[in-house]
Formats: sequence, structure tokens, C-alpha cells
Amino acid sequence: MRDSPEAIDTEAAAAALLRWYDHAARILPWRVSPAARGAGAVPDPYRVWLSEIMLQQTTVAAVRDYFHRFTTRWPDIQALAAAEDAEVMAEWAGLGYYARARNLMACARAISDAGGRFPEDRAALQALPGIGPYTAAAIAAIAFDHPETVVDGNVERVTARLFAVIDPLPRAKPQLASLAGKLTPTKRPGDFAQAMMDLGATICTPRSPRCQDCPIAGFCVGRSLGIATDLPAKSAKPAKPTRRGIAYVAQRRDGALLLETRPPKGLLGGMPCFPTTNWTEDAPDPAPPIPADWRLIDGEVRHTFTHFHLRLQIAVAHTALAASPERGDFRAAPDRAALPTLMRKCWEHAKPHLLDI
Repeated sequence: MRDSPEAIDTEAAAAALLRWYDHAARILPWRVSPAARGAGAVPDPYRVWLSEIMLQQTTVAAVRDYFHRFTTRWPDIQALAAAEDAEVMAEWAGLGYYARARNLMACARAISDAGGRFPEDRAALQALPGIGPYTAAAIAAIAFDHPETVVDGNVERVTARLFAVIDPLPRAKPQLASLAGKLTPTKRPGDFAQAMMDLGATICTPRSPRCQDCPIAGFCVGRSLGIATDLPAKSAKPAKPTRRGIAYVAQRRDGALLLETRPPKGLLGGMPCFPTTNWTEDAPDPAPPIPADWRLIDGEVRHTFTHFHLRLQIAVAHTALAASPERGDFRAAPDRAALPTLMRKCWEHAKPHLLDI
């Protein structure tokens, strides 16, 4: 055991982690295994990039099926660049944070226009749409084996415990990034980045870490001091406000539903949605998108975004074939999978009150 961060042999710790990764690496559809990489297999930058964009704010379990569908339908950057926006947004539906999908298309087209090859340099990667410092480092390290330091939530947790960093997040982020950089080896940096992620995801977990199975437990100052489980410390988060609104679900006599495409920027940007009022902390002002005999149904739809909770009442109406909406247009009942999660909830809440056509 070590009792001070300065005493950690970072080179030995990195070597121990890589030895563990060689036999314990998770099998992921976008990953080249350590054995395959050692035999000369090269990661596909397209698959690395796509997985990293999908994994932002999302779990591996949630991403697997989306990744498989995307790579089956668009197997390379040129195919994705040539895709219709609406098709990509429909495949993304349910994964959330829709600005990622818009940036995904913009980035694919920028790379395709430049010849179809991903840049290897971190700075050049970061200049592309939707690629920030973390994603640029991840692609440079994992796809091209550049010695970049990749710091996500798992890496922050492992580093905070290993070096016993007691400053709370987010204030400690620069210090954790610096310490993680001291660990990153010049050889096999891509495997090392993924090893840190795997360690945090499977052993050095937020609750009940399995220190007895950890390959770097002997280097861990947090464990030596008996405070590993309490790290990383986090500053208290302000309470999320609650906003309210009304979603309008209008059905024409032929079964078509009134939908509108949200503006390209902002929440649910570019996605097909039922028209709604503004979302405010006060009682919403009604804003029906078409004159009709609107009826508020019992209950409400609840959804949480990053910065606020949302509560929507649902208003339903049936309209004539000649009805002319002020917002949106009537469309065939959508495939549920093409709607964002919030609108799926609205649709399910409204369906018992609509015509079965």
C-alpha cells in the first residue's frame, strides 16, 4: 500500500493495468481486442468515432443496438455522409441529446468532403463538428494509438481514488486530468485508455468497488487511507426546476396525426414532435395548433432533461379531413421508434383516447 500520491510508481501502475486489460477487456462491437491489436489489427476510426459520440451521456447497454443498426445501414463515413438527415434522426430517436445526431451528420460530411479520412491529430479532430476535447483525445488514442490522455467519468473516479484527490468535482477536474496524464504510457496508450474505462465500469464502480479484484489496488492511496469509496467527492448540485406545458395530439378522421419538425437547434432539434406550448415554470398558456374541440385527458407525461424536469398535460382532438393546421402538418401515424422518447410517452398516453384506425 502507498500512503501518499507522490509515492505512486505511475509506470508500474500503468503496466499492471495493461496486464489486467489483456485478459479482462470487455468485448464491445466497436473495439479491437488487445489480442487482435497485438496481432496487427487496426481499429476503424469511423467505428471509434461513432461509438464515442453515441456513448456521450449514455450507457454501453443503451448504445449497443443503435451502434449495430447504424453500422449495418451506414458502414463507413461516406455512407453516413450521404444519408438523408431525416433517416439518421429517425435511427437516433430514443438515444437522446439530439444535437449529437446533427453534429454527427455535419462531421461525417466534413470528413467526406475532405477525402474521407479521419485526421489523426487531436487538434485537427477537435476542429470537426461535435468533437470536443474528450472525444478528440479518445479517437487519437484508441484509433491511432497517440499518447493522449482520455478522461471520462470512469477515469476521473479511478484517478481520484488512486491519488486520493479530496477536492470535489467539478473543481477537481483539472487536477484529475493532470494526474491521469502522468499515468498514460507512451506505449499502447489506446489500450490504456480503454483499460481505465473498463476498470471504472467493472471494478472501481461508484458504489461498492471491488478493491480485492483491482489490478492497481496496491498503488491506491485512497484504499490505503480507507477513503476510496467516498471519492470522488462532489459539490452539491442545485435542484432542477420543473417546467410545465401542454402537448397537442390531433388525429384526422383518416388516422393521420398532426406533427411538426422541431427547429434544428435546441431541445429535440430536427425531430418530429407533437406541437406543444412553451415550457415554463408557471402554468402554461394554451396554444392549440389548430381550431378543434380540445380535451385535456387525465394524468400527465413526465420527463427529465439535463437541466430541468418537464411535466406535460396531453390535449387530444379529432379533426375533419379538410382541417388546416396553423403549425405542423398531418402525417401518417409515425413509427413509434422514429419519435424522441418524450414524444413516445405523449403518444402512449394519448392513444387510448384516439380512434382505432
